[in-house]
Amino acid sequence: MLEITSTQSQVGAIAEGVDVRKLSDEDFARLYDAWLACNVLVVRGQNLELGEFLAYSRRFGRIEPHPSKSTRHPDCPEITLLGVDKFDADGKLNMAIYKRGASGWHTDGAYDEVPFKATQLYGVAIPSRGGNTLFASMYAAYDALPDALKQRIEGRMGAYVYGGRRRNTALLNPEDRDKQPVLHPLVRTHSETGRKALYFDPGKILRVEGVPTEESNALIDELTGYMIQPDAEYHHQWKKGDIVIWDNRCSYHKAAGDYPPEEDRIHWRVSIKEPAAS
Repeated sequence: MLEITSTQSQVGAIAEGVDVRKLSDEDFARLYDAWLACNVLVVRGQNLELGEFLAYSRRFGRIEPHPSKSTRHPDCPEITLLGVDKFDADGKLNMAIYKRGASGWHTDGAYDEVPFKATQLYGVAIPSRGGNTLFASMYAAYDALPDALKQRIEGRMGAYVYGGRRRNTALLNPEDRDKQPVLHPLVRTHSETGRKALYFDPGKILRVEGVPTEESNALIDELTGYMIQPDAEYHHQWKKGDIVIWDNRCSYHKAAGDYPPEEDRIHWRVSIKEPAAS
């Protein structure tokens, strides 16, 4: 029987007692509502094949292959493999793979003209310690802004590219490294909940449009300081068979990047967008 409990934070709900391969529409609606309410949804105790994971993921929206072509699953490009081939041929740890997602708080897909609605991971191999994924609420970040700062960024757009100001594009193929920046509002109203969020990714943003460079950089630094509110964080400790989906429209996340390098930490990942208009 499906049971859903919330964490002690504003972020995170945990579901147990369900097999997503046999999920009724009614139970899926309960999961979806919990996800919208809590930004992050964990479904414990699954045992899935590739096709089953994709079928469940498609219930949330349209799956689109990640721009990092080198880390796509060889048999299924819609799935990204995380944590695979982290040692080079000479035995050196490839930090771009080992530390993927651990460089700072971010939201997935801000560099895309149509940002990702959600990201979903399935835990295939979990290390004996470390390797958590951390989440935080964009709603809480926006609510924490002083009124003057809210007014200052209302209507302002951020310009984003995959590598951000540091041009960190190691995981991209050469032909994908020079795409033009895309614009998204710093204050974003969630399309389903109607709540305002600080939509912001300091690792992907190039600038705040319409302000001088020095002022833009200072504003980016100021907003970064409000992103993570202590009572709106959830740190997920993985178990094999966990599915975790987070809402990129209202949550930040990062990997801890602290597990034993000699152990496996492998996930299947999908990037989910809104369904195509009919």
